[in-house]
Amino acid sequence: MLNLVTVVGENIHILPHMLKHYEDIVDKIYVVIYKQTENDNILEEVQKLGIEPYAVITDNKYNWNKVTEMYNTVKESKPNDWWIVSDDDELQVYPRPVEEIITQCERDGYDFVTGGFLDRIGIDGIFPEVTRETNLHKKFPLAGFFRQPMCGACPNKVTLMKGHQHVTSGQHYAQFKDGNTSWGSSHPKRMPIDDCFVQVHHFKWDKTCVERIKKVADVKKDYSYSHEYQIMYDAIRDSGWKINIENPDYRVENSKELSYISYDDYTKWSLLKDKIVSL
Repeated sequence: MLNLVTVVGENIHILPHMLKHYEDIVDKIYVVIYKQTENDNILEEVQKLGIEPYAVITDNKYNWNKVTEMYNTVKESKPNDWWIVSDDDELQVYPRPVEEIITQCERDGYDFVTGGFLDRIGIDGIFPEVTRETNLHKKFPLAGFFRQPMCGACPNKVTLMKGHQHVTSGQHYAQFKDGNTSWGSSHPKRMPIDDCFVQVHHFKWDKTCVERIKKVADVKKDYSYSHEYQIMYDAIRDSGWKINIENPDYRVENSKELSYISYDDYTKWSLLKDKIVSL
């Protein structure tokens, strides 16, 4: 059985689109609500979408370590099932059907599959407004790799795994009981990146993102990666409150397909893959 787990905080703009992306891929979806205060209305906002959460927690603002703890806890409820772990603004795209990838993993003894971020942005680098009726593919026609060179954020993601396989904070690497992680280009329990390296299309960059980035920066806590968010905020401000798509380090391209995400659309992916796993 293939399950999906996502943790939802204050931003639900992308959530309906994200769930629709996965509905024909997975068998069951688990939504965890992360409230930042007891008076936080995120639960009510999610319920308005017709979603009943699997669990509701309350913790410090933007504690990404707690978010990862919840991912690991939910997955452990079905340790032998396969799980996709996806934040609510991430649309993962696989090079072939996920069931084929799982079959190969089971045959060859792999417990997890990895990938990396592709940042999605609006025309000319703007941050588009998103509603439930928005066509994400048309509103975010540009794909690139700008967050990591902008602020040093880790671009690696563990995307698909057995329920017993823990991940590190941010879901960047697999975490093992001996204290080691899956950092690097290979691991015996990891599906080889030449067999499958998942594109994680990141739709973080909507109209609300600048305000949200500033809020995280203002927390000034290590568990929120506030320093990284401050660098990101400053870079966006310095480029006129948008992404500088002319920066060659950001590798921005126009998508050819504007009705769905094609794995083969982004021409620099094979080169970017080698860079991502080195970080």
